[in-house]
Amino acid sequence: MANPTMLTYIHQEQATMLKILAAYPKAANQALQNLPEGADSWLMLGIGSSYNAALSAKYYMEKIAGLRIVLEQPYNYTHYEQIDPHLKVVLGISQSGQSTSTIEAINRFKDRPVLTIGVTSAPTKELGQATANTLDIGIGHERVGYVTLGFTATVLNLMLLGLRAGVERGVVTPAQEQAELAEFTTMANTIDTIVAATTAFFQQHEADFKAAYQFTGIAYGPSVGSIKEMETKFSETVRIPSDGQELEAFMHGPYLEINAEHRLIFVETPADAETLSKAQALRAYESTYTKHVFGISYLANAQPAANTLTLPAVADEMKIPFVGGIPFQVLAWLSTKARGIDLAHQIFTDFSAKVGSKTVLQQYV
Repeated sequence: MANPTMLTYIHQEQATMLKILAAYPKAANQALQNLPEGADSWLMLGIGSSYNAALSAKYYMEKIAGLRIVLEQPYNYTHYEQIDPHLKVVLGISQSGQSTSTIEAINRFKDRPVLTIGVTSAPTKELGQATANTLDIGIGHERVGYVTLGFTATVLNLMLLGLRAGVERGVVTPAQEQAELAEFTTMANTIDTIVAATTAFFQQHEADFKAAYQFTGIAYGPSVGSIKEMETKFSETVRIPSDGQELEAFMHGPYLEINAEHRLIFVETPADAETLSKAQALRAYESTYTKHVFGISYLANAQPAANTLTLPAVADEMKIPFVGGIPFQVLAWLSTKARGIDLAHQIFTDFSAKVGSKTVLQQYV
């Protein structure tokens, strides 16, 4: 690929996720070598899209493997947080393997009896050298800095790591493991459908997205990770104020910033009746203040609505974040094209060198 784009990698997601699933459990087994006895207390460290991917996978991992996972941003963790003496496993997540704050945080555990795992697409880079084991997310080098393929692959690999940990810990039977894999495979086979449906949805609402000056995404439960990735991806590419809010948090302050031109995107996923009712009431309320209210629905038997993107239904709320970032990737890419933003023209090219966010200058197209 001479000049790949975000869309190039988006179109690779279905085939790549199926490849990762077909190779299971090789990568997970390598990452879990020498798993400590009773390893139910885990820490995940990541920043940006890596943090969002960890948040997307956390609830599935906890439920399937009987884990308690704490998620931290590495700089604050290194400089301000105390180490939990009960900690057994630490994951440092960096697609490039060269995020300085994540490597620094991992180095706190050099002389401690914990298993350190580097989650990365570049296992030979500095993060992999700093950790005892690595979880190779299996995508190679993604040459576009606004990661798409790598984000989805990180979410899936973390979920599969949790699944395999459940087997290792004796809380998942072989039959349950195969059933989970079958569900993930079914979902992976819908990715091209998600991309096509999101593209058609954008084309229907292109003028609305093009004229937007601010986006807020609202979700609940495991899909908060997806909406945080919307915040990251829209901020990086569309380059207008964008934020992702958990449902209840939005209702305790941020709702006051809404105005007639604000664009809202609600993510609808299976949940208990109280949560669904609260989300639907909030959407109805905000629709009286702005006509620019959109939905992305994974609900079975969802009623067609002009402003709602209805995607293939997923019964397990915990698994939805596996594909939950993809519609936002597509919407971000199409919004940049509609606005005439050339992502191949890099901006702030001296940023990493001046602030030291990476161990080496990253080369992107």
